Amino acid sequence: MQAANDPPPIPEIPEEIAGAEPAQAGSVQAESGTDPWEELEADVARWKEISLRTAAEMDNLRKRTAREREDAIRYANQRLLEELLPVIDHFEMGMQAAAQDTASMIYIGMDMVRRQLNDFMASQGVVEIPCEGKFDPNLHDALAEEECAKGEEGSILRVIRRGYKLRDRLLRPAGVVVSKVPAPAEGGED
Repeated sequence: MQAANDPPPIPEIPEEIAGAEPAQAGSVQAESGTDPWEELEADVARWKEISLRTAAEMDNLRKRTAREREDAIRYANQRLLEELLPVIDHFEMGMQAAAQDTASMIYIGMDMVRRQLNDFMASQGVVEIPCEGKFDPNLHDALAEEECAKGEEGSILRVIRRGYKLRDRLLRPAGVVVSKVPAPAEGGED
């Protein structure tokens, strides 16, 4: 009987295997024509390349995730601000109507609210798009064209609806009227 601390018994080797010579193991190598060490080194190189690629992919994923998280934080209020813009437009129209009597309490109160709205928009990173000079299709929306004898074609004549940017993103393009050169009169020279 075997004691608890004794090592397990060694199994007996069958006679076919016990009588085999070491040259037989080498004959498998000779038949396949490859060295097992070379195969192992090739496997190690392959797995090393896979691990390096995986590490690079993980690093790129980590950077992309951090960038996306930062953008999500920076532009989290974009939808709210887009929905607030028509309210601000209507408020500005009310301010224009109330501007007829700038001494009235209604105008003074509305002016205070306008300043608060402007401060709020600035604190959120919202900037009004400038509308002077040449029309830029990336920032302006041409709502109409008017003939203008003075100036050059494509200049902004007036703003119909203000445009805004949220940091470096376009929140809403400015709606503008653009100048065009008058068409030559027909029936001129023959």
